[in-house]
Parts: sequence; C-alpha cells; structure tokens
Amino acid sequence: MKRIHSIDIIRGLIMVIMTLDHSRDFLHYPGSSPLNMQTTTVILFFTRWITHFCAPTFVFLSGVSAFLAGQRRTKKELISFLLKRGAWLILSDVLIISFLFSFDLQYHILVLEVLWAIGAGMIILALLIRAPRAVIAAIALIILFGHNVLDYLPPPGNGPGGTLQTVFLSAVGSIIPINATRAIAELYAVIPWTGALLLGYVFGKLYQTGADPIKRQKVLLICGFSVICLFILLRLVNHYGDPNPWSVQRNAAHTLLSFLNATKQPPSLLFFAMTLGPVMVLLALAEKFNNRLTAFFEIYGNVPYFYFIGHLCLLRLINILLIALKGLPFKSDGNPLVWQAQGFGFPLWAVYLFWLFVVATFYFPCKWYGNYKRTHGGWWLSYV
Repeated sequence: MKRIHSIDIIRGLIMVIMTLDHSRDFLHYPGSSPLNMQTTTVILFFTRWITHFCAPTFVFLSGVSAFLAGQRRTKKELISFLLKRGAWLILSDVLIISFLFSFDLQYHILVLEVLWAIGAGMIILALLIRAPRAVIAAIALIILFGHNVLDYLPPPGNGPGGTLQTVFLSAVGSIIPINATRAIAELYAVIPWTGALLLGYVFGKLYQTGADPIKRQKVLLICGFSVICLFILLRLVNHYGDPNPWSVQRNAAHTLLSFLNATKQPPSLLFFAMTLGPVMVLLALAEKFNNRLTAFFEIYGNVPYFYFIGHLCLLRLINILLIALKGLPFKSDGNPLVWQAQGFGFPLWAVYLFWLFVVATFYFPCKWYGNYKRTHGGWWLSYV
C-alpha cells in the first residue's frame, strides 16, 4: 500500500520530539520535576510539555493505520492482524521497554507504557471491527468526553475490582503487586487511550483510496480548530475535563504553564483536546509540505517501531558509558521505573545536545530500513 506522506511527516516530527523526553529521562539530573509549578522553570516545563503531543499522536495515528490496513484485508484478516499486532506491542513493552527503563534483567518491575496502550487498544478495536463505523465513532466520543466522570468517584480500592479499575480506567495507584518481589507499573490506563485509537480509526476513512484531499484537509482543519477552541473554553470554565484545575501562579509565565498543564495520566479530555486539536491541523497542513525538513521527518515516520526501540537502546547505552566515564558506581538512585546511577546527571543544555546526537545517529539506519521495507516482502516487516 502506498504510504501517506503527511502521516509519515507528522509521525516523524513527533518521534523526534519524543526522543527529547527520553533523553531527559536517561540523562538529566534525577528528581527534577518539570510539571511542578513551584519548582519548574519555563524551559524545563516546555521541554516536558511539548512531548505531551507524542503519545496521543501515536495512538491516534495507530487507529488511522488500522483503518488503512483494513483496505487491503478482509474483516477476518484485519481482526487477526490487529490481535497479533496488539499482542506483539504489549509483549514488546513487557520484555523490551521494561528492561530498557528499569535496567533489571530479573524484571522486578514490568512497565506498561505507550506500546501497551496501543496494543490493548488494537485488541479492543479488533473486537469492535464488525460494528458500523458510526457505532465505533460513538464509543470513541463517549470515552473521550465521558471518562472524566471518574474524577468525581472514589479512587480504586484493593482487590480484583480495584485492580481492574486501575488497569482499564484510571492508572491511579498504578503499582500492582504480583508477588513479594515483583509488580506491574501500569502507567497507561487502557480505556481512555483506546478512545483516541478508535477516533483515529474513524478518521482513517478520510485517507482511504480515492478520498478527496481537499475535503480531507477541510475536515481536519475544522475539527482541529474546533477541538482547540473546546480546550480553551473548558479550561477557562475550569470545572470539567481535567482533575487538576489551573490557578494563578507567581507570575504570568507560570500562570500560562498552569493553564497548559493538563493531566496526562490518565489522559483527561482537556489533555486530548490540547494535543489532538493541533495534530489534526498539522495533518491538514502537512499535505502541502514538500521540503528538506519534512523529508527529514518522513524518514523517521516511515519506520516508527524500528526507531522507537532503537533510540531507547542507544540512550541506555550512552547512559551506561557516561556513568562509567564519570567513575560512578552502578548503584541505583532508588527510582524503580527509570534506573539511574546515584550522582549521575547532566544539565538541560547538555540533554539537548545528546538529543540531537541520537536523532542524527539514526537518520541513515532509518533511511536504509525504510527502503528495505519498500523493496522486500515478508510478514514480519509489518510488525517491526
């Protein structure tokens, strides 16, 4: 199937931005809290805030890709593909991503992050795939607009019921014990993120073969700007759509930060509106982009899984080498989710330099692999 350049451009841009967040995770001073209004700086906040666009875009575009995958498959084949693809992404999160973040070969903590959310969403989509598109759209909107009702309910308690609520709805109390020595860190609640994936599947029809590009751009622009306006309106009202209302801070800049500080986990309605609105606008505008910069981003957007796994491996390798060069003992600072050596860390300006290095290092490998995928067959290529 012919690739859609605008999707690859935006996905590549988002992956480059994502690398900045992971560079900060692995290389910045531990304990710095970018979203704490009392201690953060404007540059540190925006270093974290801009990466809020990553997960919603990945999930939304995964839904679009699922629809496009169905263009060349029967319903039965698409269900099988989504189930296998979803299981593979979940397994990748459990076995690969958990190790790269926790740096623990004994897997005392199993980290469920964005690949888990996408994989679980694909499995749910597979169960809904025979339903009319209007039904899937209704479910997506009910989830996105309605899941903040949970803000007014008690947090999940102990026991199986509380665990299920944590996994599927809230991600509150996200450390779920397995036994005395192992636990699951469930950071991405399934149902809210699935809402974004189902919405992407509905929007996928705009990209089907023979679709009118002018109409597609118009729909994306209208929807995008409408969602942005919804974010501003609901944020100003400050009563529904996010469990953490904004407030006036010590200066105008930090008040703006508070206004933009929508809740990611679990993702609030305002978080999705703040991120997916601009993404829809960019998807429309990207159809008219054709220059060296967009071609650069497209290289990464062609091979998202390959780059996602590869850049995390390189960042962990850089982390280990720098710890050794500094002569620090390989002793954890106590963070169970992102392993870091005690006393290790670089200032933010250095993190930005490492970020650019990692992105540049993967340019030619991603270009080669993208060409390889286009010129070679093999079932496994659709999974990597």
